[in-house]
Amino acid sequence: YLPPTATETTARLAALRGAMRAHSVDAYIVPATDAHMSEYIAERDSRLGWVTGFTGSAGTGVVTLDKAALWTDSRYWTQAERQMDCNWELQRTTWIESIGQWILEAVPAGRNVSLDPFLFSIDTWSSYSQVLHGSGRTLLPIETNLVDQVWGDQRPPPASSKIYSLPTEFTGSSWQEKVAGIRQQMEQHIRSPTAVLLSGLEEIAWLFNLRGDDIPYNPVFYSYTLLTSTSISLFVDETRLTAEAQQSLQAGCPGPLCVELQEYSQVRAHVHDYAQGNVTIWLGTEYTTYGLYGVIPQEKLLEERYSPVMLAKAVKNAKEQELLRAAHVRDAVAVIQYLLWLEKMVPQGLVDEFSGARRVDALRWAQKHSRGPSFESISASG
Repeated sequence: YLPPTATETTARLAALRGAMRAHSVDAYIVPATDAHMSEYIAERDSRLGWVTGFTGSAGTGVVTLDKAALWTDSRYWTQAERQMDCNWELQRTTWIESIGQWILEAVPAGRNVSLDPFLFSIDTWSSYSQVLHGSGRTLLPIETNLVDQVWGDQRPPPASSKIYSLPTEFTGSSWQEKVAGIRQQMEQHIRSPTAVLLSGLEEIAWLFNLRGDDIPYNPVFYSYTLLTSTSISLFVDETRLTAEAQQSLQAGCPGPLCVELQEYSQVRAHVHDYAQGNVTIWLGTEYTTYGLYGVIPQEKLLEERYSPVMLAKAVKNAKEQELLRAAHVRDAVAVIQYLLWLEKMVPQGLVDEFSGARRVDALRWAQKHSRGPSFESISASG
């Protein structure tokens, strides 16, 4: 018996196992994130969702040549049971130790356990490495993403919508001022880093005062940045920048406040080449993938949990505080209107969770400057 909501994954798993055999892989780990460690991801990056049928926002899948299992937390157990077919075992935990233990039981010694190094943070990679260390199983990074390979042309296309500049009235300071602040921190740091590598999408959007809509509910766009003391490289699909955004980034060219636009896919090669010189690269381990981290020699790394940009972004200046308060006041108006509407409608038995969510969304959209909710409205309790 399978609920009608379950996804049939037999053909998908057969194709994935075919790709695993071709690459001599005995177990393949599939995470629920993207190359920027984003909390929310685009449909195109929903590899775990495609291979398992499970669409919750947190989880890890492991596929061996004869078994498949999903690990997720208690928020999602019921959902996972309804969305997955009998090819999958549900593991009711999220610990890497428990995933490692399962792999050790399912994969004989002398075999390979693989993952895409561009989808795992440095810390997560280290945890898997530790769990498998000395067990006779090899942790093998493989740069061809096997899920993407078998998903093929059914995989949603890359984002193509415009990347635009945030109007000046909504920015606390210009991007040039923000860059100058980060460079000042580089100069003052005891280790004098020569560059900062940025992978978190929100830190890049904040730094350049740019916005996009590559991920639902999040005003960000796919990009990386390498900021040195004399140059700025932004790795992004240049064709998507509005003329105004491009002009804002390149107004200071040539010079230290000129943003050089490079292909998004070139970041690894560029960082690799830069790391050959007499340099020190500052990065935040929380958002940097093992794939990027691995091309920088250990002695040239300055590692902290968060990059200096992520920390600067967290401290709001007076103007940003004022804008935040104003946004909350506008949102409060929408919520009060919603509560009033509920008082009238609920006694008549005319509201369910879905219509309630649609109503509160509409009231919020009606407010000035609204760009939509920051996550799908959760409109009921009890």
